Amino acid sequence: MELHSSDTINFKTKKLQSLLVSVLSLAIALPASASSQGIKFSFQNFAGNSIQYQGDASVSSNAIQLTKANQGQNLNESMGWATYPEPMRLWDKATGNVADFTTNFTFVINSQKESNFGDGMTFFLVPEGSQLPVNSSGRYLALVNPNRDPSNSSTSFVAIEFDTYRNNYSGVVDPNCTNVAHVGIDLNNLTSAVSSCVDWFKDKIMSGGRINATITYNSRTQNLSVLMMDADATGTDINSSAIYDIVNLTKYLPERVTLGFSAATGTDLELHTIEAWEFSSNVQVAGKKSKFWLWATLGSGSFVLLILALAFIWFRHRSKRKGTYMSGDEDDLAIDEEFEQVPGPKKFYYKDLVAATDNFAIERLLGEGGFGRVYKGYLTPMNVNVAIKKINPGSRQGVKEYASEVKTISRLRHRNLVQLIGWCHEKKELLLIYEFMSNGSLDSHLFKERTFLSWEKRYKIAQGIASALLYLHEEWEQCVVHRDIKSSNIMLDSDFSAKLGDFGLARLVDHAKGLQTTVLAGTMGYMAPECVYTGKASKESDVYSFGVVLLEIACGRKVVEPRAEEGQVRLVDWVWELYGTGRLLDAAESKLGTDFDERQLECLMVVGLWCSHPDHSARPSIREALNVLNLDAPPPVLPLTLPVPTYLAPVPSFTMASIVSSSTSGTEVSAFTTSSSQPSHSASSALLLDTN
Repeated sequence: MELHSSDTINFKTKKLQSLLVSVLSLAIALPASASSQGIKFSFQNFAGNSIQYQGDASVSSNAIQLTKANQGQNLNESMGWATYPEPMRLWDKATGNVADFTTNFTFVINSQKESNFGDGMTFFLVPEGSQLPVNSSGRYLALVNPNRDPSNSSTSFVAIEFDTYRNNYSGVVDPNCTNVAHVGIDLNNLTSAVSSCVDWFKDKIMSGGRINATITYNSRTQNLSVLMMDADATGTDINSSAIYDIVNLTKYLPERVTLGFSAATGTDLELHTIEAWEFSSNVQVAGKKSKFWLWATLGSGSFVLLILALAFIWFRHRSKRKGTYMSGDEDDLAIDEEFEQVPGPKKFYYKDLVAATDNFAIERLLGEGGFGRVYKGYLTPMNVNVAIKKINPGSRQGVKEYASEVKTISRLRHRNLVQLIGWCHEKKELLLIYEFMSNGSLDSHLFKERTFLSWEKRYKIAQGIASALLYLHEEWEQCVVHRDIKSSNIMLDSDFSAKLGDFGLARLVDHAKGLQTTVLAGTMGYMAPECVYTGKASKESDVYSFGVVLLEIACGRKVVEPRAEEGQVRLVDWVWELYGTGRLLDAAESKLGTDFDERQLECLMVVGLWCSHPDHSARPSIREALNVLNLDAPPPVLPLTLPVPTYLAPVPSFTMASIVSSSTSGTEVSAFTTSSSQPSHSASSALLLDTN
């Protein structure tokens, strides 16, 4: 798309002005007497490093064990510290500057399947030289001496507690959480200044699952943020919890601090393991005076001229190069013109989205996946909450999918489709702005117990998804093949009405033609067998994915459940076996009890199996499926055993090492180029890759 020359000149002028300002700022700053201090490290294992241990803490199997871990030991009343050997400069008295820091670590709290456990662990900052307090096991989390008042500890500390036991006694009060476990920010006090219940934490403790934690401190805003995420989950909707507090660290800690981990047990037991740890900090401190500042000042004029000359040469050279999409303002203007021809969604400016999300604060995070992160935002001029998807530059949902989503979904109008409000591409960022769906994604209710869905709501959701697909496949001017229908892409509004979202992989085709593609894309488990085998997607493959979602709705089970009993791992296989033996209703989610319409339940499951038939030619159209769901047509009679498909098509040559199986919500794949040089084959379901 062609640009006006005046626009190009203006963009170049702004770039040059910005560059000159940066260079001048650098030159002027040269004589300043200041230096940067900080520490940075990354431990992926702990064998042979210099971590310091106190109490019962030790290194075992390349990981840190904060409390006793040997089953031959008495594990009661255990406590331990593991600290980095060098102190950290937290702030500088001469300048008043405070450090920014970020730490990431992977930890495991394992009760070994016991439902009673305690007491928890912390990440802490304490004054340099501090030692493990005596008798600080159990509820004192190895931070406070119980012989002193826990609400007025003689040892200063700022800690993030991952507490696994509820205490309610004088001086220390934990939140009243249903599942006990919670996360909190402690400021010289074990009664957290800020805390939050973590409903999914208990399951991780009982199973010994891994958790990733990220703790950041922004000295400018004094924002201390904590993000916990399920390290074992995959897909786009992962268990996570976040809290934050505004903290002036200089009120609680001296200039130099020791950092590390503490953990403790009481009469109830658990193991505390740190598997990996990264940390980085930086603070500007006053430097020593030097005679060199005079020479630097005298030479600064020549230095600035030299830098400006070099900058001008570099800029002229760069401006002659052919830019790639999203590499500069000229390209932004070109795509702006293309997008602005699309009715509906509007362009947003990056600064407005920063303001709407408090600079993409962790506490605004709604979810995270391979595509990037989704944040809740509030647009003041429009007085509306929105969901803002910030796409990772290197994700599968890159520039092509970004453009596809804007140009596709923006033209669609249906009550069961997520509405795209706007788009933004600035500063090499790709962002999409959607209507905010207050009840999140379907999978968060089915598999993560966010809210129990009644049968009435489930059936309404199933009909809503079918209505959306009917519009996409048959009622719009072109056929839209979604290619990534799954429970995490189905959003629920305040009334629990279903809306299909994420059109980054969608493709437009003529109604009379099927989609012919040589790129495998979608999520394993939800992908139709022929897609994996031939690399071709179609309306029929969308129907297959829809059928899998129907079975998930009825059964409350994931499409692949590795922890299930033998024969129940693959949802479609298991339900089809029950259908063949006349026990179809045995697959219904047990939590439903008897509170369901038996005719509707059987109808939903049969339609789910019908749509997920291995042979694409035996599947219904979405209109036929919806007619049965609406009870306007009788359900079909299906084979009593799961059919084995036969394909008279080329076998695709995929990079098998790139396909990673998932035990949770499937594995997203894209960009697997197929080959047509293979002969025809007959395939059994064991070869279809959607079962592992």
